[in-house]
Amino acid sequence: MNRTLRYTGVALTTVALLAGGSAVAMAAPQVVHTSAPVVATAPAAATLTAKASATTVKAWEQFRISGVAKGVKAGTKVTVQQKQGKKWVSLPAQAPINAKGGYSIRVKLGIKGVNQLRIAAGSAVSPVVKVTVR
Repeated sequence: MNRTLRYTGVALTTVALLAGGSAVAMAAPQVVHTSAPVVATAPAAATLTAKASATTVKAWEQFRISGVAKGVKAGTKVTVQQKQGKKWVSLPAQAPINAKGGYSIRVKLGIKGVNQLRIAAGSAVSPVVKVTVR
């Protein structure tokens, strides 16, 4: 008799647990998403402008290249690059971008003739600026 009561108790406990577990599962609220899906947008590409203060200079005469950087963090250094043959070579002329996105770099060139220059910041580069050195 004792064994029968024990089996009955175990069976009732099992049924209660199973019924309670399924009741909980059935009573769980359904989550319905009503908001529009979030679409990740790519950040705007960085752009640089450049303008030389003079188009013709004497050898080693100082001039400035200035412009505006968009999509580039303030404080990032921009570098002057010069086309030498088929390669762009970075010159030791750099300046940080200010809080408004502007920059101004002092440049001196010694290679006579038409020099092609551009400004680089990371992978962003400006259009070519030509300066003739006499």
